[in-house]
Amino acid sequence: MFIINFIVNEVFGQSSVIISLIACLGLIIQKKSIGKVIEGTFKTLLGFLVMSAGINIIVGATNFLSDIFQKAFSLNGYIASVEAITGLAQRELGREAALTLLTIFIVNVLIARFTKFKYIFLTGQALLWMATMGSVIGYKSGITGIPLILLGGIIGGIFAVFMPAIAQPVVRKITGNDNIALGHFCTIGYTFEAFISKITGNPSKSTEDIKLPKSFSFLQDSYLTMAIVMLIIYLIPAIICGQEIISQYSGGKNYIIYTVLESINFTVGIYILVTGVRMLLNEIVPAFRGIALKIVPDAIPALDCPVLFPYAPNAVLIGFLTTTIGTILGMFIFPLFGMALIIPSMSSNFFAGGTAGIFGNALGGRRGAIIGGLAHGLFITYLPTMLVPLLEAYGFRGVTFTDSDVMTNGLLVGNILKGSYIFPICYIIFIILITVFVILAVKKEKLTPNSETNTSENIKNENLNEGIELFNNKQYEKACLIFEELIEKDKSNKETQKYLLEVYNILLKQYSFDKKEELVKEYLKKLDALRDTIRKNI
Repeated sequence: MFIINFIVNEVFGQSSVIISLIACLGLIIQKKSIGKVIEGTFKTLLGFLVMSAGINIIVGATNFLSDIFQKAFSLNGYIASVEAITGLAQRELGREAALTLLTIFIVNVLIARFTKFKYIFLTGQALLWMATMGSVIGYKSGITGIPLILLGGIIGGIFAVFMPAIAQPVVRKITGNDNIALGHFCTIGYTFEAFISKITGNPSKSTEDIKLPKSFSFLQDSYLTMAIVMLIIYLIPAIICGQEIISQYSGGKNYIIYTVLESINFTVGIYILVTGVRMLLNEIVPAFRGIALKIVPDAIPALDCPVLFPYAPNAVLIGFLTTTIGTILGMFIFPLFGMALIIPSMSSNFFAGGTAGIFGNALGGRRGAIIGGLAHGLFITYLPTMLVPLLEAYGFRGVTFTDSDVMTNGLLVGNILKGSYIFPICYIIFIILITVFVILAVKKEKLTPNSETNTSENIKNENLNEGIELFNNKQYEKACLIFEELIEKDKSNKETQKYLLEVYNILLKQYSFDKKEELVKEYLKKLDALRDTIRKNI
C-alpha cells in the first residue's frame, strides 16, 4: 500500500513530475543523447514550475480579492472553491480519491491507445478534482471499495479524453495546429461561451485588434492594461472594508498600499505564468512526439488552460472581467428563484473566464467575447446552484465545487444514482447540441474568394483571390507560387504583409482538418514557411 500511495501521490499526484517524466521518456524513445535528455527533462520541469509559481501568485492574489469582496458586501452563501471542498473530502476519502485518480489516468491511456481519440490529459490537479467528485458521489450513494474506484475511474477517464476532443476544433482554430489540446475540466463552459459568441458576435473584429488613441497607446501593453484594471477591481472592495479588515491580511501595513501591491502581484503572476508556459511548450511538444510514435500513435498532450493565454492576452482579460460580472449577476439573480447564493471564486473566474474569453473571441470576436463572457459567468454560477442540494444531502455545507466538467460529472452521476433521469437526459442533450453547433460552425469557416475575409482596405488583389481558389481546388503548387510572389511584391508594405499573414493563417487552420492527404501536409509546410517570411518582413 505504501508503494501504491507513493506512486499515486508523489508521481501521478504531482503534475510537474509526471510531465517531466513524460518529456524524459519521449526524448529517450527518440534516442536523444544523455545531455539532450537531461536538458529537455529539466527544462520541462523548470518551465512547469515557473508556470506553477505564476499560478500560485495569482491564486494568492485572487483569494485575497475573494475574501475582501465577500466581507465588503456582507455575503453569506456557498463559496465556490474546488480546493476547499476537495480538502474536506480528502479527510474521509483520501485513499479512494488517490486510487480513482490512478484509474482515471490508466483509462485515459487505454482509450487513447485503442480509439481515434488520442488525447492524454496531463493536468494533474484537474484529474484530482474529477477523482474527488467521483469518490464523493459514489461513496455517498452507498458504493464502496473497488466498485467505487472503478466507477469514478472509468467515468473520469472518459471525461479526460472527450473533454479535450470537444474543445479541439476551437483550440485548433486558436493555435493553428494540433500540437496541443486543452486539459482543463471547464470545457462545457468554454463550449457554451463559444456557442453564445458565435450567435451574437462578429469574428472579423478580434479582441487582439483593439486600438487606442495615441494618448492611451501605453495601454497597448497588455500587462500594463491588466495592472490598471486589476487595481480598480481591488481598490473598490478594499476601500469599503477599510483599514481594520484589511489589516488582518496586511499585518498592520496601510490598507491602500497593501491592496495596490496585491493587485500588482496579480499581473506579476500572469507574466511569470506566460513565461513558464512558453518554456514548457518548447520542451514538452517535441518530447511528446517520441511517446506518441511508440505508445499512443498520434497522441496529443492535453495541457492546462494557461497554454492558450499567449494566443489572445486581451481576450483573457476581457473574459475574466465579463465572467466576473456574470457570476456577480448570477449571485444576486438565482436566489430570487429559490436557488442557493453562490459566492464566486475569483481564481476560477480568471482561469476559466480568461480561457472562455479566448474561445469567445475565436468564434465571435470582441463582441462575442463580451456577451459570451457574461453568459459564461451566469452558466458557471447556475451549475453550482443545481449541485448544492446533492452536496447538502452528502453533508457538505457552505462550500461547493467549481469547474463545469467536474460539476457535470457530479450532476449526471449523482442524479442517476438517485434514480432521477429527467435532468441528466435534458442536460446531455443540451451539451450535445451546443457541441455539435460549435464544431460545425468552426468547420464551415471556409475561406473563399468572395468571402468578407478576402476584402480589405489595404489589399484588393485578383492574384490573391486566384491563389486562394487554386488552393481550395487542391492546386497547391500553383497557389503557393502566387502567394510567394505576393509577399515579395509588397515586402515593404507592412499593412499588406499583415493582411497576407491573416489570410495564410486562415488557410492553415482550414486545412489542418484534413491531414490524411500527404500533398496537403507538404504544402501546409510551405505555407507555414511563407508565414515565417512575412513575420520577418513585418
